[in-house]
Amino acid sequence: MADKKKKLGYSVFWNCGLIIFGSLVQVLVLKGIAAPHQFIPGGLFGISTLICYLTDWLNPGLIYLLLNIPMFILGYLFVSRRFLWYSALAMITVSLSYQVINIQIPIENELYAAVAFGAIFGLGSGIVLRSLGSNGGADVLAIILNQKYNFGIGKFSFSFNLILYSACLFFLTPDLVIASIIAVFIAAQAINYTLSMFSQRKMAFIISEQPKKIANQVMSHLKIGMTMLPATGAYHGQNKTVLMVVINNIQLKRLEEIVFTTDDHALFIVENTFNVLGSTFSKRKLY
Repeated sequence: MADKKKKLGYSVFWNCGLIIFGSLVQVLVLKGIAAPHQFIPGGLFGISTLICYLTDWLNPGLIYLLLNIPMFILGYLFVSRRFLWYSALAMITVSLSYQVINIQIPIENELYAAVAFGAIFGLGSGIVLRSLGSNGGADVLAIILNQKYNFGIGKFSFSFNLILYSACLFFLTPDLVIASIIAVFIAAQAINYTLSMFSQRKMAFIISEQPKKIANQVMSHLKIGMTMLPATGAYHGQNKTVLMVVINNIQLKRLEEIVFTTDDHALFIVENTFNVLGSTFSKRKLY
């Protein structure tokens, strides 16, 4: 099963499907919400939109295509050729569909429009980033920094856009800039959530006088492994065994029931984990 999932994650069909679907989701809200409200979407497409507003030169889709050329050179040099071709597919899908799709989503309130745009655009962007490519543009830089320095993709996106909107204050009304900032802040959160939703888990620590019995019950009923960590109590200096296990949200309540049914004096500690890789969990992504 794990090998099948790995093969699917690296298959051309799966990656192209994610890229095309995610790109179309982004274009729907770019044309349906951002364009009617004149939002600056952020990233290189935001720069393309700003150039179009100020100069009326070409249109955002074609300007975006031109600005992506140096980004793809960086992607080829610092990531991989496969990453370059998948990112090129995303960029071409956005550029071409932006010319074809003509839709307006009837949201009149600017705040509501900013929230809706950010949430849906971030979802589409996150879907593309779950592939072995990117959305092109500033996302190429985000992937490079994430691979080299573990800098969050959503954080880079928001930082890049803050610089862009600081420049926009010289050309656009403050209300429009603030609405655009709200939109990209929500988009950054949606991107991070979309990227982490399948790799986020719970890590539980269990301190009990019956660690082996609990471990056997968990392995028998939940079909998952546990790790026994040797520990020493600080007050009495007694040797103890701490159980550690990584599980999903669905299994958490069942684990709690097993622990306290076995030992009602056990100490049960749960922490959020945001990136669990390896073993039976998500595999490390290789671009």
